[in-house]
Amino acid sequence: MMPLKKTIIFLSLGGMLLSGCTGNEAVPSNATQTGAVTGAIAGSVIGYNTKGHHKGERAVIGGLLGAATGAAIGNAVDNSTPPPADTGGWHD
Repeated sequence: MMPLKKTIIFLSLGGMLLSGCTGNEAVPSNATQTGAVTGAIAGSVIGYNTKGHHKGERAVIGGLLGAATGAAIGNAVDNSTPPPADTGGWHD
């Protein structure tokens, strides 16, 4: 397996694992983070698999464009979602 493919697979798996660690308990509005990570992974995979030379450069450019697009979409989702209601719970 080529070193770039190993790197992309490793970073993709790491990104998926890290994006699963952000929950509603820590950050109530995390669609921006999730969109950026998902967009970066999708963009780098799509960029790497397009035809032509310089696959690494296309993977990086695709990842950056995907992250920006995913973050923008996630931000729109965060802004349209109402904040969670405070139901009391265990407050000091």
